Amino acid sequence: MLPSEDEAKRLSRSLKNCEVRTFKDNGHTLLLEDGINLLTVIKATSKYRRSRRLDFVSDFIPPSQQEFKIGFDNFTGLIQYCTSPVIFSTLEDGKIVRGLAGVPSEGPVLLVGYHMLVGVELAGLVKGFLTEKNIIVRGLAHPQLFVQGSASELSFVDYTRVFGATPVTAKNFYKLLSTKSHILLYPGGAREALHRKGEEYKLIWPDRQEFVRMAAKFGATIVPFGVVGEDDIVELVLDYDDLMRIPVVNDLVRQSSSQMARVRNGTEGEVANENLFLPGVIPKLPGRFYYLFGKPIETRDKPELLKDKESAEELYTEIKSEIESRIAYLLKKREDDPYRGFIDRIVYRVLSNDTLEIPTFSPSDA
Repeated sequence: MLPSEDEAKRLSRSLKNCEVRTFKDNGHTLLLEDGINLLTVIKATSKYRRSRRLDFVSDFIPPSQQEFKIGFDNFTGLIQYCTSPVIFSTLEDGKIVRGLAGVPSEGPVLLVGYHMLVGVELAGLVKGFLTEKNIIVRGLAHPQLFVQGSASELSFVDYTRVFGATPVTAKNFYKLLSTKSHILLYPGGAREALHRKGEEYKLIWPDRQEFVRMAAKFGATIVPFGVVGEDDIVELVLDYDDLMRIPVVNDLVRQSSSQMARVRNGTEGEVANENLFLPGVIPKLPGRFYYLFGKPIETRDKPELLKDKESAEELYTEIKSEIESRIAYLLKKREDDPYRGFIDRIVYRVLSNDTLEIPTFSPSDA
């Protein structure tokens, strides 16, 4: 711990594997002050390890109550309040219910779904599983999130590590399945999360399956899900194509893309265009986020998924189709939600107990 940010930056250039986190609003007695947890900083910068080598799966320590509060109040509390997420799931008999009763509690479970613009749906999903089922969802995230950054305060990206985000590699996927985790996977990756205008709710997936056979090897349950709401909170005005037409800006985007870690090397199709950039958006008066987890798909005792590539591809297509169906269902049903509008939800909170769950449409009408 150093009292000088400049000195910290100087030392970080000399020390191997060094990262700096600054606390500008605190004094020199950092560890004696409220709100500072040294273990959180160690976890957020991936410095805690049980052996000589860093292992994102075995080195993970579940978040504490304090980390839960800081993560969801300080970093995502506003968007949670403004969007009032609604989560539905599908029971074995096909009935849709509010909550996560339809998602198995026993792992391994693979949650496969649609990635909204810049991943705005992540906080609501992770919090939903923690509060309702006491399950930590291990998200497979873009490796760029784990690249050593410049000196800064603890950020949202740091807290994704605290809550179990793991670089998306075949090795990490294998380890998470072997530990019977609940794993969050977005086959569309960065390209889907940074989609172009007119591509809202379009799945941009690889042509060939990448996860079915691995899931089948461990008998994992695959739960496809759809999520909608991005078009109710922002309007996308500058996408990648727009930015590349702006002088100077296009050079910055190219330079940033050339330096970033890659996931899709050798992959064909549009999903391989995984350039990272900040899209230009105009905020709207917030609508609402809706999640729907489909009927669980068992891979246990299905040897054909391991032996026959065509069977695995058929299941891959079925999962993709199911997600598209769940998205279409939510887009239609949200029109029936009397509390889809932000003002309606504010009035409800004022006139009722603020701790109550805000009502929504009835899934029984499906």
